[in-house]
Amino acid sequence: MSNTYKSAGVDKEEGYKTVDKIKSAVAETHNKNVLNNLGSFGAFYEIAGYKNPVLVSGTDGVGTKLKIALDTKQYDSIGIDCFAMCANDILCHGAKPLFFLDYLACGKLDSEIAAEIVLGMVKACKDNNCALIGGETAEMPGMYQPGDYDVAGFCVGIVEKDQIIDGSKIRAGNKIIVIPSSGFHSNGFSLVRKIFPDFEEQFEGKPLYETLLVPTRLYYQDIHKVLEEAPLYGIAHITGGGLYENVPRIIPEGLCATIDASKIQIPTVMQELEKRGNIAREEMFGTFNMGVGMVLVTDENHVDKILDLLEDAYVVGEITEGSEKIKLSI
Repeated sequence: MSNTYKSAGVDKEEGYKTVDKIKSAVAETHNKNVLNNLGSFGAFYEIAGYKNPVLVSGTDGVGTKLKIALDTKQYDSIGIDCFAMCANDILCHGAKPLFFLDYLACGKLDSEIAAEIVLGMVKACKDNNCALIGGETAEMPGMYQPGDYDVAGFCVGIVEKDQIIDGSKIRAGNKIIVIPSSGFHSNGFSLVRKIFPDFEEQFEGKPLYETLLVPTRLYYQDIHKVLEEAPLYGIAHITGGGLYENVPRIIPEGLCATIDASKIQIPTVMQELEKRGNIAREEMFGTFNMGVGMVLVTDENHVDKILDLLEDAYVVGEITEGSEKIKLSI
């Protein structure tokens, strides 16, 4: 019997099935700026209506949160996570997401699973007025085991050059506002899985995996609603490294984000992780978002307006003079 690509472990027909299952849904994310359809070698997106546009790009994956999704066969939220981790990053500069591309790798392709993951991306793109214009599915036997999947994405956004948010306008006396996270988002899951090995155990009346797999919150609608009404001088997406690593990225030299940690609303699942794992509070804040999804810096005069616009946001500190860039009172 002659060898074929299928006998080596790659089933092209399953790939075609995946495309068939997602093609119409992906097309629903397209707008007049998308100039070609799924299947071309490259994706085309026309830019119009900007005076001095700057493209802002970001790429990321879902990390070992995927392991929980695969073990529990819950695939619908992973695509949302992948999109959110990319789009939330470029949002920190005031960018509007234009288009998104995904990369899905696996040991043996199952079109049902692949389609469910991509349809999560479609949902997230729709919620953010963003076009899913391309992607790649790679079946890689020998590199991945059957049942293994890895997901990554790439998002490109746009902002007028004179409207870029980069922290340079932050001044002493500015206030620090928090938008809560939806949970762990997509960071720190290697430690989460170590402390919570049984994803099926009951936590607050439901299987623990339901809490762990809550998708990363999408902040585009909230942030751009604020930007229409009030200025933001700095925005930090709190991902791996927590507040300690992400807030200093927007703080100018000579200034310090002074944050009262007692005001932070820590999710109960993170409190349980800390207790069960005997994890030091400083380690928790250096690994997880601790309930903080986005940090916003604005002038004191605009705080009330922003809190009116974002019903779950709250103030946790202010910008002071100092060389530390962040001071977190734990």
